[in-house]
Amino acid sequence: MVVGTLSWLLFSLVAVGAHAATLTLQSPRVVISSSDASQLRSEPLSLAVKPSPPLALGPSDVLKLTFQVVDKEDGKGVQPHQTFLRFYDEATGEEGIQPVKVTPGGKAKFELNMARPPASLPPTTADPLKVSLIVGSFVHSPVHYELFDLVVPPSQPAPHHPDEASFQVRPEIQHTFRPDQKSPPKVISAFFTILLAAPWVVLLGLWSYIRPQVPHLLSPNILPFIAALAAFEALLVWYWVALRLGQVLLYGAILSIPTALAGKQALSALGDRRLGKSSK
Repeated sequence: MVVGTLSWLLFSLVAVGAHAATLTLQSPRVVISSSDASQLRSEPLSLAVKPSPPLALGPSDVLKLTFQVVDKEDGKGVQPHQTFLRFYDEATGEEGIQPVKVTPGGKAKFELNMARPPASLPPTTADPLKVSLIVGSFVHSPVHYELFDLVVPPSQPAPHHPDEASFQVRPEIQHTFRPDQKSPPKVISAFFTILLAAPWVVLLGLWSYIRPQVPHLLSPNILPFIAALAAFEALLVWYWVALRLGQVLLYGAILSIPTALAGKQALSALGDRRLGKSSK
């Protein structure tokens, strides 16, 4: 999040300061001292070449960095809007951003005490940290200087954020499906088919024995009702094959209107026939 914001800031500063004056550092110097204040290393920094060998800090050593931000053209001290030190571990990709306070005259001082390291210092390994300075101003062009490599004692691994797993590549989900059910033996299938067909056989047998008389089944007054009932049966078959429940309810509601009218007409015709009012 900090890196994204910093990148946006640098992009904005480059766009604004494309034709602005340039900033530079004057008298950058680094001093390393021990816990008893004895000086272990002191040297000026070059903006073109890093110190060699890399700077190294012990568990209780203190690093002091001093410099002055000046206008490259007139050499006057400048207080930029943003000044950051960036600590970057190329091996792990971890980085930390430390703001640096600059006075109105452009002078800055940063102190790193390994006995009490700042929270901005990233988790470290045996590999050196790349330390760079980023200076941004809305009046001057932004600058980014690679200062030095810094070896510090290895720290504990970076703590895991509780939501970190949500942003990592997850293992591929391997779906496991149940094997297809085996068809029962043909003998059992045939037995249950006959069992289901038996009621129809009994019904047809009883009809042939009783011989019901339906002489007016195909009359103009009754046939529409029979056709509507057949349409309902066809709708159920269609539902079993392809339709959804909502479609069945819609089609059934539409079909119920002519079915009710045809049923009323069929009942009226049967009543009139029983009363001898009609011979149809």
